[in-house]
Amino acid sequence: MKKTLLSMLIGSALSASAHAGLESYSPMVGKDYPQQVLWGDTHLHTSYSFDAALMGVKGLTPEDAYRFARGEEVEAADGMMAKLNRPLDFLMVSDHAEYLGLLPMLSAGDPELMKEETGRRWAKMLQEGGETALNAMFEIHRDINSNNKSLTNAKIESSAWGSVTAAADKFNDPGKFTALIGYEWTTMPGGNNLHRVVMFADDASKAGQILPFSSFDSEDPEDLWRYLQDYEQKTDGRVLAIPHNGNVSNGLMFALTDRDGNPLTREYAETRSRWEPVMEVTQIKGDGETHPKLSPDDEFADFETWDKGNLTGFEAKQDDMLPFEYARSALKLGLQQEAELGVNPFKLGMIGSTDAHTSISAVEENNFWGKFTVYGPSAKRAEMTPYVKGKKGKVFNLGVDEAAASGYAAVWAKENTRAALFDAIKRRETYASTGPRITLRFFGGWDYSDQEVNYPDYVDRGYEKGVPMGGDLTSAPDGKAPRFMISATRDPEGANLDRVQIVKGWHANDGTLHEKVYDVAWSDDRQANAAGKLPPVGNTVDEDTATWTNTIGAAELATVWTDPDFDQSERAFYYVRVLEIPTPRWPNYDEVHFGEKVDTDLPRSIQERAYSSPIWYTPGKEK
Repeated sequence: MKKTLLSMLIGSALSASAHAGLESYSPMVGKDYPQQVLWGDTHLHTSYSFDAALMGVKGLTPEDAYRFARGEEVEAADGMMAKLNRPLDFLMVSDHAEYLGLLPMLSAGDPELMKEETGRRWAKMLQEGGETALNAMFEIHRDINSNNKSLTNAKIESSAWGSVTAAADKFNDPGKFTALIGYEWTTMPGGNNLHRVVMFADDASKAGQILPFSSFDSEDPEDLWRYLQDYEQKTDGRVLAIPHNGNVSNGLMFALTDRDGNPLTREYAETRSRWEPVMEVTQIKGDGETHPKLSPDDEFADFETWDKGNLTGFEAKQDDMLPFEYARSALKLGLQQEAELGVNPFKLGMIGSTDAHTSISAVEENNFWGKFTVYGPSAKRAEMTPYVKGKKGKVFNLGVDEAAASGYAAVWAKENTRAALFDAIKRRETYASTGPRITLRFFGGWDYSDQEVNYPDYVDRGYEKGVPMGGDLTSAPDGKAPRFMISATRDPEGANLDRVQIVKGWHANDGTLHEKVYDVAWSDDRQANAAGKLPPVGNTVDEDTATWTNTIGAAELATVWTDPDFDQSERAFYYVRVLEIPTPRWPNYDEVHFGEKVDTDLPRSIQERAYSSPIWYTPGKEK
């Protein structure tokens, strides 16, 4: 006899209790790991930053920045409308703590500022415009560089910070768009960039209980870390700091001495590692992965290189500064320090961000709005004078044509919320992109099979049998080398992939530091030459039209790779670098859009890339 629908329903209801506790039919139940990569920018300036305002970004506020990041059209400072081709998932406005919000308040004749003689004078200079307003900018800039806070007014600081935190709370939409609260600590002793972005996991009710810690308070990073500790103790909130890429620090960002010139201690290493889990490795002021003089055997090392001097042009670059400025070298130095101190002070994941001072967080090569609004899209911006001139008028810093349209932070978070993004950054499950939204997974373990990455549940296997990017492997089993599972997929709206590489750094038993770049997956059936180098992927860029074709390269590259040079007694790190095929660089787009040739000898094409956070290997203790 056939069961009636009613009897089946009754039977199902009666048997429900019998299924309690059984493994769910749904394969995602209980899998508490990230299923989505979220894209954003943790380093963007608006009119609340003194330099952005003085360089033309008047009227574009933090609210405008959040609207743009959400995908809305915004009127740029030059009157053109600007819009992202795809919204971001998160944004942190990080205006300078020093004189936060000062320029809009000066321009508005804020009563508190008008009580001060300096405030009245600067306001008048700004109103006069032209060279007089420019002189006001120089005065304010010198005030910050010399740590001479001429306008001290707690009411002004509190008002500006209240506006910043309120804007973030207004635009924060959990699950859809995350607006993080933050600011930039802008210390630059002698013009050397030691800036950090400070990121809060909290809302205005907690972050608003304090005022931003600025370089006026201290130029010592250790004092900043103490401030972060005090914040957490006072509010029960959470906070961290992100060092900028160090290419204009002239050897100070990853120095092996503290602010006073003393060798690093274990306490220093523990404190720095506690508060600074990731580093910014690519942005508009150049790429900070490595330098050709540090990595002479790396054919892709000379990428968007800024290396003529420090941030203000006061001091030219010397070769002996370079090891303490770039990410790859810093990661190697961290292994050395761990061997000596027992703790790695530079155990840093990687992210990218823009450092744009335009309120516009756009880094596509065909949608690049420059570092400052005066360097926005125009027919001749690539020929404009350098940002900074050195002593005696000698130019040794960066020209506009050397600015990089870069970068974004990619975060493997469990959900699009402040807490989940913060958690992911703390555990370093992040990667950097120079712009394209390449999807990158990277796992390390001891037992991945050769075909594991080809299984539809390879992500499950990655977490179950190993660690993701940002993780640690320890105590290698006898006779085993680490195996790494990598999957890279092109930006759906971008270029095909050229190759996937693993960059290894290690601390040898004799105390020396080494690095090696391995090609582990590549497109188009190319064969390595006798020196082990792959031939170039080719170049389909048509400079006359600023277009390219995906007739070369691959949409996806995936592999499981074993380190052939592994020594289980030596500390090491591994990270992934993914390269796209060549595509047009922003000056080429300028030429085509404005119909004028740009007078620069720089390449018109670029190989965009992504860098994963490392996976570290640490030997076990000797028995």
